[in-house]
Amino acid sequence: MTTSPLPVAPRAVHIDSGPKPFPWIGLIALSATVFLSISSEMIPTGLLPEMSSSLGVTPSQVGLLVTVFAFTVVISSAPLTALTARVPRHALMVAILLVLGVSNLLTAVAPTYELVVATRVLGGLAHGLFWAMVPAYSAHLVDKEHLARAVSITLAGGTIALVLGVPLGTALGQAIGWRWAFAAIAFALFLGALAVIRWLPPVNRDAGVASDATGRRDPSVLPVALLCVTVAIVMIGNYTFYTYIAPYLIDRVGIAPEYLSVVLFAYGIAGALGLVLTGTVFAKHTSGGLVLALSVSAALVGVVAVTAGSLWVSLAAIVLWGLAFGLVPPLLQTRLLHTASARIRDTASAFYTTAFNVGIGGGALLGAVLLEWRGLGALPVANVVLVLVGLLVVLVTLSVARRSASR
Repeated sequence: MTTSPLPVAPRAVHIDSGPKPFPWIGLIALSATVFLSISSEMIPTGLLPEMSSSLGVTPSQVGLLVTVFAFTVVISSAPLTALTARVPRHALMVAILLVLGVSNLLTAVAPTYELVVATRVLGGLAHGLFWAMVPAYSAHLVDKEHLARAVSITLAGGTIALVLGVPLGTALGQAIGWRWAFAAIAFALFLGALAVIRWLPPVNRDAGVASDATGRRDPSVLPVALLCVTVAIVMIGNYTFYTYIAPYLIDRVGIAPEYLSVVLFAYGIAGALGLVLTGTVFAKHTSGGLVLALSVSAALVGVVAVTAGSLWVSLAAIVLWGLAFGLVPPLLQTRLLHTASARIRDTASAFYTTAFNVGIGGGALLGAVLLEWRGLGALPVANVVLVLVGLLVVLVTLSVARRSASR
């Protein structure tokens, strides 16, 4: 007998509780973890001169640390996602943040370049699993009609990392040494694990599979695969240039090294505005927004390529590039979550993460090759060409989708 004054529903009865309340606190906590993860990944881009001098290697070798990190994600993301499919997402998120913290702490104390590479591999393992989880985690917290908003809030952490995390890490590294910048990120990641324990709600989810009980392939697999190809092409173009933005700004544009963090800050602020536009203006127009963002991004990097001798024109183009490209990752991520069926969201996110990091690592590698072969001037040109190729794939995909819908 119950003493509750309210009627108790039988266990077998499902009660429709209506739309989910919007989980602001949980999404903000998730966004904070994204901030920490992106800061951890991208901090070498702002500390290329300091790290290369300290470790006795060339700037392109330090740039390859981004490639090592990203290619570790490429190789490990899907297998680790499959291996951890039945591990509770909440506990796994805490473990990932702890491993990322340890990897950054080890980077801070590593005495040689080779050991720094090893610590970045460890971080890449955790980072790949992290990004396979995060988009699907946010999707599990909200109803489908709120996906664009949830993705924008979650990915805001990445933009804030570019606005604050990387510039502050750069400033700290320039002031007291690059090792202290990595140590600070490690400490922040340990605090982030505590924040997840306290504020991120657990989620219930089914392990993603690409076919149903009858063995039929999920119809969203092919569109997801094509989207991932697009992501890889566009991100290779972006990171061919962005990985080496510090030496480009100093040597080609003429920025004094002490103002580098200010320019990166302005770029990040512009990217944050792009993210706001994603969650508002383009929330219901993701296709048009993506086409516009890619077109404008390519045009602005083209301006950077031909105006390197004009300081203020180049700086204006770089900041506006940050605004335009700030739209691209959240729009691509939103399209993925809309395209993938709920059953394969985790798997789709794993392959999206793989594609994204093929772009980051491939871009850093291509940039290193071009830097040694053709010099800094080749980097924005490669960016423009590859982003336009990605735009072409998007246009063809949208055209095919429209024809299929009209049949």
